[in-house]
Amino acid sequence: MARTDDLNLRQDVLDELEWDPSIDARSIGVGVEDGIVTLTGHVSTYSEKFDAEKITKRVYGVRGVANELEVRIPATAERDDADIARSAADALEWSASIPRDRIKVSVTKGWVTLDGEVDWYYQKRAAEDTVRGLKGVRGVTNKILLKPVMARIADVRSKIEAALKRNAELDAKRIDVQASDGSVTLSGTVHSWVERDDALNAAWSAPGVTTVIDQIRIQP
Repeated sequence: MARTDDLNLRQDVLDELEWDPSIDARSIGVGVEDGIVTLTGHVSTYSEKFDAEKITKRVYGVRGVANELEVRIPATAERDDADIARSAADALEWSASIPRDRIKVSVTKGWVTLDGEVDWYYQKRAAEDTVRGLKGVRGVTNKILLKPVMARIADVRSKIEAALKRNAELDAKRIDVQASDGSVTLSGTVHSWVERDDALNAAWSAPGVTTVIDQIRIQP
């Protein structure tokens, strides 16, 4: 990507970050090289760090993101680890998307680690989404495992391919699906991070999938 394109992309990312009301972009710096965006500076919550990356990825032309944002929690929002752990456990228990008593929480210096086993990827993702926005959280490590489910490899592959074809935003012919023993590999090209995420979500939604290997390339 030419330098002029990188400069234009940098401005587009800055504009998108400033436009979105979910984050305070005043302390976020943006650098771009060959379509790869680096976010620097600091934010006041872990949710803002996560959202800044998500916002950046939806800008057309972004090929990758290096999120180097630091989470600086204001003194008024500081909490001890035990307090965060209690809040996380309570939030997980109240979530209708997460099986009860299947996930354990540990907290070290504001960093939350999730352990356990669930049946579906959406449940693993829901657990992380639930604790990410809690006051005082500096980061989340999601170590939740997916419970293996027996499924025919041919069925897994065909279900994913059918899901890709149903998605109006995706050109399914450009994505190759390989499945083996609960592991799915996606390769090929898409035009944006949104299309890539749609393809990955389709793969994770198939029964029996415990691992998705992303080899999709973004070519704007």
